[in-house]
Amino acid sequence: MAAPVEVMLSTDSASPLWNCSVFDLDTGSSLLSYRGGSSAARTLCLLRGDFLLSAPPGKNFINVWEVQRKDQLQQKIVCPGVVTCLTASPDGLFLAAGVLEAVYLWEVCSGKLMSILSRHYQDVTCLQFTDDGSHFVSGAKDNLALVWSLSSVVQLDLNPAPAPRHVLSRHSLPITDLHCGMMGAQGRIATASLDQTVKVWELSSGELLLSVLFDVEIMAVTFDPCEYFLFCGGSDGNIFQVSLCSQNLSRDRSFQSDGEGNQVFKGHRNLVTCLSVSMDGSLLLSGSHDETVRLWDVQSKQSVRCVSHKGPVTNAVIVAAPANMFIPDSRPSVALPRFSRHLLASEGDDTGEVCVRLGLHTQDEEESYLQKAERLNSLMNAVTDKSVFGDGENSKVRVAELEEEVQTLKKVNKDLYEFSSQLLTKPL
Repeated sequence: MAAPVEVMLSTDSASPLWNCSVFDLDTGSSLLSYRGGSSAARTLCLLRGDFLLSAPPGKNFINVWEVQRKDQLQQKIVCPGVVTCLTASPDGLFLAAGVLEAVYLWEVCSGKLMSILSRHYQDVTCLQFTDDGSHFVSGAKDNLALVWSLSSVVQLDLNPAPAPRHVLSRHSLPITDLHCGMMGAQGRIATASLDQTVKVWELSSGELLLSVLFDVEIMAVTFDPCEYFLFCGGSDGNIFQVSLCSQNLSRDRSFQSDGEGNQVFKGHRNLVTCLSVSMDGSLLLSGSHDETVRLWDVQSKQSVRCVSHKGPVTNAVIVAAPANMFIPDSRPSVALPRFSRHLLASEGDDTGEVCVRLGLHTQDEEESYLQKAERLNSLMNAVTDKSVFGDGENSKVRVAELEEEVQTLKKVNKDLYEFSSQLLTKPL
């Protein structure tokens, strides 16, 4: 049988035999099971397609499995407090975790703790990166959702402390879930809350675009890939489909079922905890406290598959199947390092230095522009010293070489200035 393109991952709070199961999206058959403990809500994530991560409820560590070695835990990442939510950047370079009221950000390739963001006043409930990895959003019980620019958080100078790019503060009760749409920094964010509303925001400006009021508390939210619809999971077990292409131009509206895209999926008997949509937008996956995961056909609103669990479902998500998930002999391309619990330093490293890498593999350090300029200046100052270059033709040749290097550096400087200017003046 050919490996599936998409699979669904699910966890529950009471399974005695396994932590996470992998199911075939087409047949509903179980493909893999990962053993060891249980997973808290909003803590299940894939890292680079090589590792599966999740945090147990009420614990201060993160479980790590290699995706093809499912029978045992491979590693535990110890954190300074209880892990409430977890996410990884799409490129696998950074891992972010909500630890009580703070957000911890690690660089994956080195294991260094890059930043501790303490701008929430109560426990962080949800975290998600944008699809381009340039931003991530945190929601918490303090009713706030904060938009963070990764470039401002991952910096060498952490004084003053990084500030969020936007503070989304229109909810009146704790944030229960959030979802970042497509288009990266130009995309939209959906936030759900116990105040019975779901709000849609523009990421680039932080402006509120839409607020939908429901009759029940909303516990989960997601977009379809084309962002035609907004799916909202209620505390009564219903899933509400909101059309984002409605003729109603009002920013504030109440949900009403109609024939123009606003519909209700009925089938769960308890609150909906998680939602996910397939890549083509045709299937909707939902998990619930009624101990079931359901797969829905979006067009007909019918439940096409129901998978029973041993306890309330905490995570359910549709993901692209990692290439090595079904190859027993495969191994991760890069092993995970030991993750630091202290800011700006790895365990046993007292230097406090930060090294930000843009790739997964270390590279030989090249001489910086300033180092080249300093070396060149010292050499040119020594031109007049005959003891350095000698007399005659050798001195002339050396001077000519230095002049050529000066021209090269001037060109590098000009290119760097033009690139910086374009980057700073480019509209968001």
